[in-house]
Amino acid sequence: MLRECSEHGYFRGEVCPICGQEGRFLMNDHEMESLGKTLAGALRHFPSRFNLDMDRHGWVSLTDFVRNLTRKQRRFKWVRAYHITALIETDPKGRYQELNGRIRATYGHSIDLDLDLPTDDIPEKLYFPTDEGEIDDILEGGITRQDRKMVHLSGTYEAAVAAGRVRTRDPIILEVDAEGAVESGIIIMRAGKFVYITDAIPPEFLAIIKKNAEEGVEEAGKEEMPEHEPEIED
Repeated sequence: MLRECSEHGYFRGEVCPICGQEGRFLMNDHEMESLGKTLAGALRHFPSRFNLDMDRHGWVSLTDFVRNLTRKQRRFKWVRAYHITALIETDPKGRYQELNGRIRATYGHSIDLDLDLPTDDIPEKLYFPTDEGEIDDILEGGITRQDRKMVHLSGTYEAAVAAGRVRTRDPIILEVDAEGAVESGIIIMRAGKFVYITDAIPPEFLAIIKKNAEEGVEEAGKEEMPEHEPEIED
């Protein structure tokens, strides 16, 4: 459930996590999920479906989005700009941005964009989920873009496991030497609370991690990948 506290702004849940007040109702869970999927689709994959003029950095007009959404889909006649703002500000993954009346998705695109995201404060280690069907190719050629326009890396082991389980029950998690990659000239950008994006990661910056089911990640479980000359995917 999405609500608005008069003192502390938008929040998800029954009561404001700061003051405990119920606040003003904005939308229920079903409406929030449905509107969120539509927002993601428009900003990541098909802006033309909503007649949006998207610039090369992925920004579109919030006013245009709301106007065209409510005209095209009767089930969203009730949507106003503040509903979109509330979704963006409370998104747990930080998947969207709003600035000066414009909105955009920060990652997960299937369209070509020049995302001008921050490149500072990149963690020393990042993580990437894969499976048995892909691991050999990654060991050979590194992590490359597939169905997405950028490689998506996770900021924590746990986030990588969650992302990997969308595709397979028991994902293989790779640790990325992000510090070494950046020092070599690879650009990694911060795209959300747990997501970092880049064009590619060569194999020399990767290591397989094995996870102890009860104790979590163990350093002794890492297997360094063999040396390999580099060859030049939300």
